[in-house]
Amino acid sequence: MILIRHFPASAAIISVHVKSFHQSCPSSSTMASRLLSRYAHLLCRASSQAPGSAVASVSRLPMTVTPPVEVQRTEGWPQISKRFMHEKSSLATDDAVWDQTSFSKVNDLMKKATVPEDVLQAWVEHGGDANMAAISLVKWTQLVRKTKGDFKMDSRINEMLDTISAQVSKVWNYSLVSTLSSLWIIKIPRNDSRLLSIEQEVLWRVRKLTCKQLAFLVTSAADRKDQQVALILSTALKHLELRTTEIIDTKTVTDLFVKPHHLSPSLKQKVEDKALELAESFSAEEIRRILLSLGIQSRRNVPLLRALSYHLIQKPSSDFTPPLILDLAFAFGKLNFHHTQLFQRMVSELMPHVPQLRPSEVTRFAKSLTFLKWLNIPMYEALTEHFITNRAQYRSTEFCNLLMAFARLYFLPSNKDQFFTELHSLLDKSISDLHPLLRTDMVWSLCVLQQANPSYITPILEPQYVAKVLENDKSGAENYRLKLLHIATTLSLEHPGSSDLEPPSSLLTSSVLPTVSPMQSSLRESLQSLVGERTEALHTGVQTPYGWNIDGELLIDCDNKPINWPSGDDQSLPAGARRIAFIAWEFPNFGVKSKDLLGRFVMMRRHLQLSGYTLVEIPYYEFLELKTAWQKLAYLKDKMGKAVAEDMAK
Repeated sequence: MILIRHFPASAAIISVHVKSFHQSCPSSSTMASRLLSRYAHLLCRASSQAPGSAVASVSRLPMTVTPPVEVQRTEGWPQISKRFMHEKSSLATDDAVWDQTSFSKVNDLMKKATVPEDVLQAWVEHGGDANMAAISLVKWTQLVRKTKGDFKMDSRINEMLDTISAQVSKVWNYSLVSTLSSLWIIKIPRNDSRLLSIEQEVLWRVRKLTCKQLAFLVTSAADRKDQQVALILSTALKHLELRTTEIIDTKTVTDLFVKPHHLSPSLKQKVEDKALELAESFSAEEIRRILLSLGIQSRRNVPLLRALSYHLIQKPSSDFTPPLILDLAFAFGKLNFHHTQLFQRMVSELMPHVPQLRPSEVTRFAKSLTFLKWLNIPMYEALTEHFITNRAQYRSTEFCNLLMAFARLYFLPSNKDQFFTELHSLLDKSISDLHPLLRTDMVWSLCVLQQANPSYITPILEPQYVAKVLENDKSGAENYRLKLLHIATTLSLEHPGSSDLEPPSSLLTSSVLPTVSPMQSSLRESLQSLVGERTEALHTGVQTPYGWNIDGELLIDCDNKPINWPSGDDQSLPAGARRIAFIAWEFPNFGVKSKDLLGRFVMMRRHLQLSGYTLVEIPYYEFLELKTAWQKLAYLKDKMGKAVAEDMAK
């Protein structure tokens, strides 16, 4: 009514149209649509001549001044286009309704398809446009991979490709990216014009793709070695890095973690920051994939690890499946990340499933706990029972790795007699066939656990065998040199007289100088204060012929007073004298949350005691509490007196 009052000329025209529409169009909705569309043009023309007050009273919308020869729209009339409003209803023609119905029908058939032939049959019977062809091709590819079939190109597949290529500009973005990924999987020839057109279309549309589609494109192109694919990958990565803030779903983040090799360091950091932001929303499976990827890359992002661990603990028990627990243990072990509460949850959830685990899974889990230096006795007892029960299924590498895990943590099972009996029976059959490095590790582990027979030790101390071991692993030659020296020490100290074999001279020389930690440096300064002016009575940083280093070596008389070492070739000690060895036990020498030494250092203690030393052990959790030089000096005197008294009591 406001329009009619301010524009009387237009009102007369409207009344004429209304009468004619009532006679020709009984449908009121159709009449209203046509009336409004025709009157819009009159309004636009009249608005340029209408007074300002009238215009303001209509809708307060800004008007454009238009020439009389052309009808223009007002800026405030958003839905008026070159297509008249009454023409909108003409879009719903019979053909359009048929296409939509056909599309829905074919799409339903695709969802129900279980074998590749179902997809091809649906396409032959119903056909469709480029989008339907793209959906069909992607579904066919998925089913072929699922059924492990062959990607055989036939006329129906070629028809799909031709349809997509001919109407490639009309294919939806997600369907286009999925189609390109499928063509890479199918391995269409590089010079195929249809593949080239789809790749070019993707390049043109990169700016329009969502972050989810860009991530899918990156993960699909990550393993392809082709110049054109490399261009698509680099372009997608460039746009993805600029738009990481747009990522809102966990699947996109997880997919980027799965194939991170082509991500730049800055993009990796942005993806990890986004994962930290979305940590609460990840499912247990997504957390597993992220942690596994971090472990493989050795990327120790502590804030992200803490956040994912916290939210993982909140998950129900049904999410803690054995594969998930094994992968988590591997990732945490590789990253040396400790979360005791989560570890205890993992162990409690896995314990009922241990009897159903395969030997390879048992070994893998034991090694992961070993890397973490975390000894959970009930779990290791369960792993021991698994070995005893299923020993026939264990391969040589598997039971060797299980034994090495036990040796690192110095774990002796409660039924150790039965365990080692079964182990020795397997070793007698296979030890000669082991790789030299694995055989050395195996015998060294037996030495740690005091289960090495001379028959195991003697063959690997032969000069030819030693040379083979040191040549096989150049980077780890020093580590294996020490292990062979420890094995030789075990033979001479723990099995005296069993063999006259001397360790090769190559084991006694080392070009690697041991590093001195702050605790060792502080201990040596305190030892200098202990001996006072008799500095020649103290030796620091002693490298023994047994492969072990001593922080301080001191000779004392029967009154615990330092005395000078014998000079010249006379190595005999004065009557009543004792050799004191001061050893600093630091944090890495112990298990996590434990005051028990790891197996390597238990063997060191045993060897030094057998060689005639009285050990004064200085653990870090005691020594680092001492703040003054006077406290350290009094502590060392007290520890030395107790060590001598215990040695005399033995």
